[in-house]
Amino acid sequence: MLEYTKTILQKVSFSKELFSRELRKSFKWLQKDELIMLYAWCLLNFNESYQDIIREVFENLG
Repeated sequence: MLEYTKTILQKVSFSKELFSRELRKSFKWLQKDELIMLYAWCLLNFNESYQDIIREVFENLG
């Protein structure tokens, strides 16, 4: 499911709203260890564009 989520996020990365929505939905089906990996992947791939969204969505993960 993690790889599927990454694929979806790449496909919707043109839209801030869609990216945020899909990232939030990922919390419904990914386990905590997968969410940690997704967080690192998002920072590597989308930090310049969506740093605010990424940090907001993942701030309560720890």
